[in-house]
Amino acid sequence: MFTSINPATGAPGESYPELTGDEIETRVARAEATFREWRLTDVATRAALLEKIAEQFDANAHRLAEIATREMGKTLASALSEVEKCAAAFRHYAQEGPAMLEPRAFPNATATWHPTGPVLAVMPWNFPYWQVVRFMAPTILAGNVGLLKHASNVQGCGAALEEMVIAAGGPAGLFQNLAIKSDKVAALIADDRIVAVTLTGSEGAGMKVAEAAGRALKKVVLELGGSDPFIVMPSADLDEAVKQAVTARVQNTGQSCICAKRMIVHADIYDTFLEKFSAGMQAVVAGDPLDADSTMGPLSSEEQRQTVLGQLKLFEQAGAKLLFGGEALPGKGAYMSAGILVDVPLDHAVAHEELFGPIAMLFKAEDIDSAIALANAVPFGLGSSVWTNDADERARFERDLEVGMIAVNAMLASSPEAPFGGVKRSGHGRELGPYGLHEFMNLKTVIG
Repeated sequence: MFTSINPATGAPGESYPELTGDEIETRVARAEATFREWRLTDVATRAALLEKIAEQFDANAHRLAEIATREMGKTLASALSEVEKCAAAFRHYAQEGPAMLEPRAFPNATATWHPTGPVLAVMPWNFPYWQVVRFMAPTILAGNVGLLKHASNVQGCGAALEEMVIAAGGPAGLFQNLAIKSDKVAALIADDRIVAVTLTGSEGAGMKVAEAAGRALKKVVLELGGSDPFIVMPSADLDEAVKQAVTARVQNTGQSCICAKRMIVHADIYDTFLEKFSAGMQAVVAGDPLDADSTMGPLSSEEQRQTVLGQLKLFEQAGAKLLFGGEALPGKGAYMSAGILVDVPLDHAVAHEELFGPIAMLFKAEDIDSAIALANAVPFGLGSSVWTNDADERARFERDLEVGMIAVNAMLASSPEAPFGGVKRSGHGRELGPYGLHEFMNLKTVIG
């Protein structure tokens, strides 16, 4: 049985029964049978369904947002924004996706895109709708079908996603939420009816899924952790950079793979940035996620809060200094104050971990070479944000940062149009854009 715990109050919420072995088999068989029919539908039919799913997200936006807020603690405003983004993704693939599936002609050959079968998605709790929709929308348009193993604490969100597809008129086996625990994933990956797997989550989870997929010789996409740099150079608009740095660090209570986690600031503006950034972080209001005045809600669970508190102790033991914040707030709920760490030793293992909470690490860079070296000095390579109005600096960052994504003079954010993913220990493969659509399709070459 899965029982959600409201991280804002600590009170138990809805309960969802774990699927039995027979129930899992029924759903996998249904997925395979549905795929045999869905693969034969034309692209226009699939696109029309995506439009209808988007309409369901619009019509149920407030209810969907409240479920997410109750289950993982994000502010209601953030949850509503997430639901709106999901609707936009369905519409993007409905409107732009068919062109991405057009055949491509070569001398004496044609390359065509074809669906491959049921795709298993193992997804996290931090963006309980958006993370899923990033795989879900292109899967449906491709002619594949989806099976979701969602995080234990957001089973209500998983059930709601399946409900939206059914309400839009999709067949029952097109997208199914599997209320199962992680120990059932390896067997599913090994099942011959599952053709591929995609995971968003931790390094540890990614290694387990990749190992299981490798044994079964199946395609896998991994979107893992990140310790994204936020680099500010003297030519930047400093006030705007500070404003966006605060938002980038505390959005979703710091629980995002592409949250800016390491602020790397040029020495010439370091002191001014620190003063302004400190004021912004201290102004962050942690409170009831249903209250419009709350800047951020609680962490997703008491367990997650204890994880971050434990990491902060390790930072301080390693010689880092916590300027302020990083405290468990009194009362009910898994709340924590926003804070800033300085003097973080780069040669210590803790500096190479992902800090999944509202705590920023601040580093001083003497020049652009130092900034790039600091940015690349971690095993992750997901995203980054660079702030400069110097064309040569921009070119250097674009060439030399070891990441999958760079936002220039903006906070990094995902969108349906652009490919999303990283390098190094942040994973491999891409979601979104045309590349996310093609990941689990068969590119078939027809000669003659």
